[in-house]
Amino acid sequence: MIALLLDLLSWILLLTGSAFLLIGGIGLLRFPDFYSRLQAAGITDTVCSISILVGLTLQADAVPVAAKLLFTLFFLLFTGPLSSLAMAKAARHSKVDPWRPEDGGGPSPR
Repeated sequence: MIALLLDLLSWILLLTGSAFLLIGGIGLLRFPDFYSRLQAAGITDTVCSISILVGLTLQADAVPVAAKLLFTLFFLLFTGPLSSLAMAKAARHSKVDPWRPEDGGGPSPR
């Protein structure tokens, strides 16, 4: 019974992570400027990696495998947001302007 619950929870987490990965990819294609795309990629990447790696940890048979997955998760939790911050600061330093509705090329605000 416990194995069935672990399998079910693991599959839910894996599917949730995959859904966030797909949503983040769509956001990268649909958003109008660098900063919006960076936010879509950064947030969904973090949620996606948490969900998928926790789901894989629940499926791990050996403790060393689970420890490696958790180490990878903590590494990604620190480096993902920091890399997004570094890219945003570099873009701001390079004077990349955010998109504005009056610039055209997108839906008008309501």
